[in-house]
Amino acid sequence: MRAIHTSIGQRRTGTQVARAKSARPKARVTKPVFSLGLLYAHALAIEHEAQARYCELADHMTNYGNDNVAELFSVLARFEAEHAFHLAKKSLGVEIPLLAPEEYAWFDSGAPVPEARAFLYRMMTPRLALQIALRAEERSKAFYERVHAESRHADVRKLAAEFVRDEMDHVTWVKDALARLPQPYQANEAQPGDPTIEQRV
Repeated sequence: MRAIHTSIGQRRTGTQVARAKSARPKARVTKPVFSLGLLYAHALAIEHEAQARYCELADHMTNYGNDNVAELFSVLARFEAEHAFHLAKKSLGVEIPLLAPEEYAWFDSGAPVPEARAFLYRMMTPRLALQIALRAEERSKAFYERVHAESRHADVRKLAAEFVRDEMDHVTWVKDALARLPQPYQANEAQPGDPTIEQRV
């Protein structure tokens, strides 16, 4: 896959960013992955969740004028969708079990609470959005690494290794985007600022 090089909108965040409860990802399952079908099931769940969240984050960044960050999320959403499509084609004829849809949720799942989601997005700065994405990508990479290390099946190990490489690319792209953002605004006596309002350069 080709690398993504995109400039990120020049914004500074407050010293304190509220971390809404709904932004906490669910813990990964620890059951062993013993078949190609089960690995495909996990991979498809990961890809579909990532695609949905990247689309959501891209829309939010567009609405608030962060076109560069929105572009990165849109590109990642397309990659996730393409990957899910190819996975579905490769897995034709393989028995794939159903997984709980919330198993790989980036945000808390369960009964929808519009107020909680609205609060999360009111506080969603470009840096927080990228941090959420990075955490999700790193957790996916760690999951595939564990499958590769623990599986006794050569075909499962080979497929897991491919997924590790894909996730490494995504982690690199998101980290690069984070590195391009200005450091968060640091209030001091001379410039106390308001930690609830993004500070522009």
